[in-house]
Amino acid sequence: MFPKMRRKNQQLPQDECERILKTASYGVLGLNGINGYPYTVALNYVYNSGKIYFHCALQGYKTDCIKGDCRASFSVIGDDTVIAPKYTTAYRSVTAFGKVKILDDRNEILTAIKKITLKYVEDTTDMQAEIDKYINSLCILEMTVEHMTGKAGLESE
Repeated sequence: MFPKMRRKNQQLPQDECERILKTASYGVLGLNGINGYPYTVALNYVYNSGKIYFHCALQGYKTDCIKGDCRASFSVIGDDTVIAPKYTTAYRSVTAFGKVKILDDRNEILTAIKKITLKYVEDTTDMQAEIDKYINSLCILEMTVEHMTGKAGLESE
């Protein structure tokens, strides 16, 4: 179903892919657009146990696309250094493929938003107050990863 990587010497092991997914600060979600064009959007996220969680508004083009076709990809870049004298870039990247669903269970939504918050916020003193303030206008997306592949530029080794 998913093509094998052509340049196997650049393929990252699965544990390295997961490390990059856990530590990168943002990624790009790719969806099948309802107008026939691909739709991509940069998002904050959290990766946990084979699932990627995002937050967004309850309504919008992103959720419309997911309702039309739940298949998606998500790409992150863990390292990115341009090596100008060699006309190349040292990088480590991961692309995950899977299906996205809109969570509707309140406990799942609360668990996911707390995980997202803990990834990005050091001082969580007011976390619950912020969650309570926005919970009714918040949509949580859950992507179940079916396949992932990682690649490193040869210069990053």
